Amino acid sequence: MNEEIITKRNTLLAKKVIKGLESRNMKGYWAESKEEALKLALEMIPEGSTVTMGGAMSAHEIGLVQALKEGNYNFIDRDEMEDKRAAMLAAYDADVFLSSTNAMTEDGILVNIDGNSNRVSAIAQGPKKVVMIVGMNKVCSDVDGALKRARNVAAPMNAQRFDIVTPCTQTGACMNCKSMDTICCQFLITRFSRHEGRINVILVNDNLGF
Repeated sequence: MNEEIITKRNTLLAKKVIKGLESRNMKGYWAESKEEALKLALEMIPEGSTVTMGGAMSAHEIGLVQALKEGNYNFIDRDEMEDKRAAMLAAYDADVFLSSTNAMTEDGILVNIDGNSNRVSAIAQGPKKVVMIVGMNKVCSDVDGALKRARNVAAPMNAQRFDIVTPCTQTGACMNCKSMDTICCQFLITRFSRHEGRINVILVNDNLGF
């Protein structure tokens, strides 16, 4: 497909999403490339900041995680810590929490599903700033569409990524299971932020994450 046409469509849609985010007291930004997204993200994270994250593949894909590890930041990487619980709890007092979103609407509502619930709880409250890296593949027309995407696209693919035993890893779609390994324990719909400037969404002209 013609990349110029895709970029034009994404640029126009991103303007609508950013306007929706602003109406909900959240900030939206547009990046035409992964490189531009990385630059924007680093501008939001002062050197010396304590930074933690959920399992955001999008942050890895734009090179943000590597940049934080190599830069002058106190980056807490739970994958490199023996005490995973301590790493998760550190998020609630962090300067910056990195994440993506499982899905979002064209008018700026964020939809997320979580198993351990550390990610959705940190998005809801705790860290001083949340920086989300979001590919345009995550944007849906409405909340119903966003929930369907989160349950039937993001959840099965993440379950496969974590190599856990759930029905969706076999079927590719949500089976509304009650498996002990389910990653669909908590649903968070973020429709407004009381704290101006806390939630920042960088929309990227690319397909990122799951």
